[in-house]
Amino acid sequence: MKTKFNTKFIALLITILFVTNAVRCQENKSVKNISILPVPVIGYSPETKTYLGAVTLFTFNNANDTLTRTSNAKIEFNYTWNKQLILESDWNYFFPKEAWFTRGVIHYSKYPDLYYGIGNNTSESGEINFQSNRLIFDLDLLKNIKNKLFFGLGIDYKSFSNFEYLNDGESYPELKNANNFGIKVLLLKDRRNNILSPTKGNYFEFNNSFNFSSSFYFKTAIDYRNYFGLGKTNKHILASRFYHSSIFGNPPFYDYAMMGGDKYVRGYYLGRFRDKNFSSIQLEYRTNLFWKIGLATFGGVSMIYEKISSIGNKSFKPNAGIGLRFLVDKNENTNLRIDYAIGSQNQSGFYISFGESF
Repeated sequence: MKTKFNTKFIALLITILFVTNAVRCQENKSVKNISILPVPVIGYSPETKTYLGAVTLFTFNNANDTLTRTSNAKIEFNYTWNKQLILESDWNYFFPKEAWFTRGVIHYSKYPDLYYGIGNNTSESGEINFQSNRLIFDLDLLKNIKNKLFFGLGIDYKSFSNFEYLNDGESYPELKNANNFGIKVLLLKDRRNNILSPTKGNYFEFNNSFNFSSSFYFKTAIDYRNYFGLGKTNKHILASRFYHSSIFGNPPFYDYAMMGGDKYVRGYYLGRFRDKNFSSIQLEYRTNLFWKIGLATFGGVSMIYEKISSIGNKSFKPNAGIGLRFLVDKNENTNLRIDYAIGSQNQSGFYISFGESF
């Protein structure tokens, strides 16, 4: 445990040093349409041994187009001493005057993962450490119908192959080669003032997907977020999020509704609990302390369950955490986010990322 903490702390120091340098270079120049923030990553875990990588954030806009919010893209690369690999790129891009909006993810990895089975009461003793080759391609294209109300379609392809068990333990028949192709129908209203670090406005998304794998299944999700400035200067921000997803049919193990991770419920390993339904309410308070340093506290409660009639005490999963914010791009109000969160059943998580969780 001590080794993990030390390597994370070292990685954190290196990250801050490099980002600080990137900010200084940017501040000494005139404002440009494109900002590039590279961050190196170094760390250690028992599954991967030493790993090295880099994350680069690109933000870009047209200074002459005041109707269009700033777009962003991220490229991530990780490589381990065990010859494991992660390559990922994701983006959020507004066309001029926000007439159209596109977002997506391209991901390839050969990397270890943990699996505990399906349900809200799975045991730590049933943990399986496995490795697989994963390919993900997710693309959405939406048209601005009126006043930042977007409607559009998307496609989603996932493939998991070449499974390899990295420890002895329980056998799960669902851990096998699988792939799926999905067609999405999306409706969203996005009135946030900033995509990466919103301080006011709201966001609503209704996402439905028709998926084809070994059998057909349907997914639906609702995502609603609000941002409020407290006080006259809006130095204090209160953010809230309600999220719900449901699965109808029998998806591959990787496409169940999952809680945890950096984006949904910090404090739980992503996929620690998965089932047909997932609901979550999260609150976060953010404020600037001094200079470029900010503070955030957050928490919430989530439910993971097969069906409404099966909801019980084990369905509810609380989480809480605290984090630091380091302003890396003053023009776009972009933060480097450093969070630590805890959940129930001895779950916890440490996160470093650009922008807010929601």
